[in-house]
Amino acid sequence: MSTTEAPAPAPAQKPERDERVGDHARLAAVLLRPEVGALAAAIVIFCYFAFTTTAFALPQGASTWIFYSSSFAIMAVVVAMLMIGGEFDLSAGAMVGTTGLITGIMMSHWHVNVWVSVLTSLVVALAIGFVNGVLVMKTGLPSFIVTLGTFFVLRGLNLAVVKRIIDQVSVVDFASAKGYAAGNKLFGGYIEVHLGWLPWVHVASTGVMRIYAATWWALAVMILATWILQRTRAGNWIFAVGGAQTSARQVGVPVFRTKVGLFMTTAFGSWLVGMLTLFKTTTAQSTTGVGQEFFYIICAVVGGCLLTGGYGSAIGAALGALIYGMVYQGIVYHNWDSDWQYTFLGVMLLGAVLVNNWVKARAEQVR
Repeated sequence: MSTTEAPAPAPAQKPERDERVGDHARLAAVLLRPEVGALAAAIVIFCYFAFTTTAFALPQGASTWIFYSSSFAIMAVVVAMLMIGGEFDLSAGAMVGTTGLITGIMMSHWHVNVWVSVLTSLVVALAIGFVNGVLVMKTGLPSFIVTLGTFFVLRGLNLAVVKRIIDQVSVVDFASAKGYAAGNKLFGGYIEVHLGWLPWVHVASTGVMRIYAATWWALAVMILATWILQRTRAGNWIFAVGGAQTSARQVGVPVFRTKVGLFMTTAFGSWLVGMLTLFKTTTAQSTTGVGQEFFYIICAVVGGCLLTGGYGSAIGAALGALIYGMVYQGIVYHNWDSDWQYTFLGVMLLGAVLVNNWVKARAEQVR
């Protein structure tokens, strides 16, 4: 009687590793995030000024650069969204002054209720953004040209019309206007956080940090913009129209509506910063915001946005504004000559562009 042995089972084969989910792919995914470079730069700059100046890391000193960064972060985020969509808005800075002047004149000169004044300036800002978007889309002119024209129109109106109405170029002393206190709570208020327990705080008076309303608004704008860009269909449309407008139109993306909406979003950001500035300083001047549009673009680029569109993030733009705010105030705390500020900004812009391009090239090689 013979027996037949059953064949031994074949050894289990180890599943092949998908290189797309390997360590290199994960590293590439991290490096490809637009905000990685800005985050590293922000940490380095914070540490430098914190260890080389006495006031920068104190709660009282930090209040200043956090407020300054917050105002720029709001504009940097909305400008970044527009840049991802492939457009620029050079009228954003002048629009900040326009909205502040409209609200200030209505409150102080015409004695209009604060909320009516605020909503009126909002409607005007959205109308300017709508006109910018329609002109860009209907004429085919570069947004650089269209918004540059809007910039000069607004700058002239801010000067000529304001002088005609109130016989001067600035609106001041309207804190006694009806409803001002309510508006100030929303746009100009602050809370105090006592941080005297920190080991590097040796004087009680320097341990109080003021967090202004601008910071909460900036966080809200950044979170909302990140959610839109990363989680919504509108976010996909923004990246699509910025990266390949013709292809986006062919697959059904509403290019006209998306770009006009982005210009109106930038206008909304200008109105918000105009209100935050107005109610904190109780002053609006014809020159308010003029020239700051370039700083908004610099912050967005430092935060990882490409000038060619289709790439960037809201968090990166906010980090770019944080870097700018820390550097701006760090120069003051360091007693450096402020005349070098613009030189530093130019170097920072060129450096950010070069680093972004290098990081993207390295990430593509790793992938």
